[in-house]
Amino acid sequence: MVLSCWEKITIVVVAAVGLRILIRASGLAWKKLIAPQLGLGLDVASQGRWAVVTGATDGIGKAFAEALAAKGLDILLVSRSLPKLEQVATDIKQRFGIETRVLEADLTQGQPVYAKIATCVEELEVGVLVNNAGTSYEHPEVFTNLSEETIARILQLNVAGVTGVARAILPGMMERRKGVIINISSTSAAIPSPYLSVYSASKSYVDKLSADLAVEAAPRGVTVQCVLPGPVATKMSKIRRSTWMAPSAEKFVESLLKTVGIESRTTGYFPHSLLLGTINAIRCVCDKAAIWLIARTMLNLRNRALRKKDKDEQKTVESIPNRLTQATTD
Repeated sequence: MVLSCWEKITIVVVAAVGLRILIRASGLAWKKLIAPQLGLGLDVASQGRWAVVTGATDGIGKAFAEALAAKGLDILLVSRSLPKLEQVATDIKQRFGIETRVLEADLTQGQPVYAKIATCVEELEVGVLVNNAGTSYEHPEVFTNLSEETIARILQLNVAGVTGVARAILPGMMERRKGVIINISSTSAAIPSPYLSVYSASKSYVDKLSADLAVEAAPRGVTVQCVLPGPVATKMSKIRRSTWMAPSAEKFVESLLKTVGIESRTTGYFPHSLLLGTINAIRCVCDKAAIWLIARTMLNLRNRALRKKDKDEQKTVESIPNRLTQATTD
């Protein structure tokens, strides 16, 4: 059987495409499943004695502090609430037998706070920075309904704060020629995110900053990783119960730390990679369908939050006469 010229070209093209798909799938399987499970990631404990964690008193930040302490790292916890900092620091010190320090710092206050952090770490061998502090909307909302204060806080914390803290700590890592910076972005940075426009844009900045810093820092021995998590059961996300798709902060961090040194840009948790991949697949088929689906989801969350808010306000109003009666009786 003699093949025509066009049949030969078709076979070559199909074979090339198939080989490309096989190589890509094998690479993804290696990075997201095989290598992390084999423990081939970077040993963060080998990068230096201290870890600095911002937003360390709740959720993902607290889980990072505990996980790094369990690996033997001493922890510098950074947050704006001194009582919470001291409580978490004492708990971690007692549980893991490591040294802890606290730094009360509101990262929305700008350069004076970054200078304070730089001074605090001057004599510390910082091997890991977890740039976790961030803020979002109270609930999905139309851009024009956002208060100026909300917009300013998101930009100051998610953009300026991440940049300032990295700038304060990265020079020391480069000088020692080792270290890890983990910047927490969001899946919303990589997909259409209507009704979270300012938040998702701020997290896109973190994604871009991390990618370029990773190139700059790699020749100097420093690893920069950007994490784009999906839903995690924390106070900030308002997800109360963990599920397969929305893990606890502890489970998420456990999974993520296995990817350090393997992926410079990752969701950190395999089901979140599936979520991101599914959305991108829908976008490839019909971009408008993906945008519509996400927009409807955001609007449903917004409407649910507003109904709950109205119900809570109504309960408060209805309870006022009872409190007045009780006060009169007393």
